[in-house]
Amino acid sequence: MNKLALTLILGSLMVSGCTVRVADMTVGSTKNYNINSTEFIKGSRVTGEDTYPVILFPLGIPNMKTAIDKAIEKDGCAVGLSDLVISQLNHSFLIGSIGYRAEGNLIIDRGLPGCANRA
Repeated sequence: MNKLALTLILGSLMVSGCTVRVADMTVGSTKNYNINSTEFIKGSRVTGEDTYPVILFPLGIPNMKTAIDKAIEKDGCAVGLSDLVISQLNHSFLIGSIGYRAEGNLIIDRGLPGCANRA
């Protein structure tokens, strides 16, 4: 019975993890853009992640900027995110993954070249 209990405890620790909300922002961007543009529109909700595997120790260092960049770059006309939520992912004990997730609504600038016909 002790072996079964120990196996269940270790198994649950290995698949356990948590996601912690790090920041809530009204607007966030890692890109240079014209803040005085009058051509901004709200786009779809997107998610970007920067994660690395953990096998006894992390095999990389996640970066919050990379997660935000990946979310913004899902649309070539996007310059930022609105209603941005940044979360830290800790889904590992001995094996798993760590990282950051950025989720928000795209801010699309129709003033950029090739973006004028966006709805």
